[in-house]
Amino acid sequence: MDIIHLLPDEVANQIAAGEVVQRPASVIKELVENAIDAGAHNIQIIIKDAGRTLIQVIDDGKGMSPTDARMAFERHATSKITQANDLFALHTMGFRGEALASIAAVAQVELLTRTADAEMGSRLVINGGNTESEEPCACPQGSNFAIKNLFFNVPARRKFLKSYATEFSHIEKSFFCIALVYPDISFELIHNGERCFMLPATSLRERIVHIFGKSIDNQLFNIQSDTSLINIKGFVGKPESARKQNTDRQYFFVNGRFMRHPGFHKAVMQAYDRMLQPGTAPIYFIYMEVDPASIDVNIHPTKTEIKFENEQAIWPIVQATVREALGRFDATDAIDFDQNGAVDMPSLLTPHNNITPPSIHTDPDYNPFDSVPTPPSRSNQRNWQDLCKHLGNDSSHSGTATTHHPIHLPDGELVDTLTGEVLSSERNYQQHPTQTQMPLDDTDEEHTGGDFIQFQNRYIISAVKSGLMCIDQHRAHFRILFDSYLTNIRQHKCASQRLMYPEQIDLSPADSKVLEEAKDQLAEFGYDISTFGPNVFVVNGVPADNADDRSAKPFILGVIAAIKGEDMQLKEQMQERMAMALARTAAIDYGKPLQPAEMTALVNNLFACPCHATAPDGKTIITIIPAEELERKFK
Repeated sequence: MDIIHLLPDEVANQIAAGEVVQRPASVIKELVENAIDAGAHNIQIIIKDAGRTLIQVIDDGKGMSPTDARMAFERHATSKITQANDLFALHTMGFRGEALASIAAVAQVELLTRTADAEMGSRLVINGGNTESEEPCACPQGSNFAIKNLFFNVPARRKFLKSYATEFSHIEKSFFCIALVYPDISFELIHNGERCFMLPATSLRERIVHIFGKSIDNQLFNIQSDTSLINIKGFVGKPESARKQNTDRQYFFVNGRFMRHPGFHKAVMQAYDRMLQPGTAPIYFIYMEVDPASIDVNIHPTKTEIKFENEQAIWPIVQATVREALGRFDATDAIDFDQNGAVDMPSLLTPHNNITPPSIHTDPDYNPFDSVPTPPSRSNQRNWQDLCKHLGNDSSHSGTATTHHPIHLPDGELVDTLTGEVLSSERNYQQHPTQTQMPLDDTDEEHTGGDFIQFQNRYIISAVKSGLMCIDQHRAHFRILFDSYLTNIRQHKCASQRLMYPEQIDLSPADSKVLEEAKDQLAEFGYDISTFGPNVFVVNGVPADNADDRSAKPFILGVIAAIKGEDMQLKEQMQERMAMALARTAAIDYGKPLQPAEMTALVNNLFACPCHATAPDGKTIITIIPAEELERKFK
């Protein structure tokens, strides 16, 4: 019995849709790329419910004839290629002819289109891959695609769509990837009746500013390199503008097409060698032009992974181009003292006039402090840590850490040897109850009483009964701060301290929307934030615990990056994500040297946390290197 048969067209189209139409953002990408290929100057995108209910793309391109409109929804119908060799000389965005057929197979589609030389346009209605009606209609030149009820006939696919916020963040990403390549085209994005972006036709730099906010304008360096293999242009960010979780501002484009390329990203990172803080990544918008025959864009369904024929040769060109730009703009212009061409101004103080310069009379014996009592010297307090170093590391052998030991300074003040906090009086010290380290339940170890040492400014190492205990300093502080933030917010103990000079933060339209929705939750943590203008916010107050010299901006940006794209309806979930973002940003970084007292305080505070073995993100904080393993190393 024969068992092999051809799939029906509707089934084959649904299978193809599984590769091409992964989510609403995929539909928008395909339709907008088709509009660009049609020569559109203005493109409007209207969506409802993050694309679930409606995706509408309206353009003023050349439009389609009735026959072309009908043929466009057939599988592998395309106007871009006629033979296999055309795949290696692509100058358009779409080319495979699968997009419209795949979209129509899993949605309800209505198309209105008209060419410039036609008096009437065409209206085509397709439901789940089946053409329901085709008729002439009056419509403007161009195309108007309305995609309704995506995945209505594939419930399993619709079920696996993420929250509205997550799907909309993917739509924004796809929108940016196209808008950043075509600054000469006007784009508009409307979601649920609200205009999210209105991008007029402009220059490339202005397009970046319109998308990511005006604060990015003074953070960018221009790059330019022309070689026989590749032409490179674009912008890279100043080292100080590097941010954690910054993938939303890292873009590679080749021949007008967005791509992901870990190899070239590494080349950029190496160009910033020793210029970035640990755990941060730079901003970059890098545009490459190569011979289309030297790349293959057809190796991935979404066409975001591209294979380069000369990748090994291009890699150092990318690195050198970025490094040259950083070196060129880092140098400050020298003051020009060249007097050539300057007007000869005669001096007034010449032998030919009787003007005498004023004289200054000083009294070298004058001492303004003769009549003011000299305050007692505090020089003997500056190195108080040396006086109590032996106390700070005095650990018991019972599996618990030592308590905080106060030490008296010469002027009567008290200092906590474990935290380094200066306590104003005995009464103040009583208000800071002794913190006792919890037993090492997870590791079942006892501290041997030896000093803590720091390894590579990353790990805190100390001897325990069965070997060496290694603690990740960043993750340890991350855990301590997270627990503290969460406890304070749930107990309503987060006090806010007003800033003497409020801090202004300029954001992109997308980030502004996230912060606007999160302001009330941030206020519970002690952040007083007000709207100052379109995409501009002012931080008036910060948590009292964090009221130091650090800028509030990294904390706010960390929260935005953490919650962007997340649909957090539950208050507890929002609190946890914000506490995690704030703690991650405020935690000490790798590469920061720690004093012995700081290491001791960090370890004691860590073991005071109920869950001290893992960070809030689940990563390991503590590991034990057994003594047996060390012994094997020496055999």
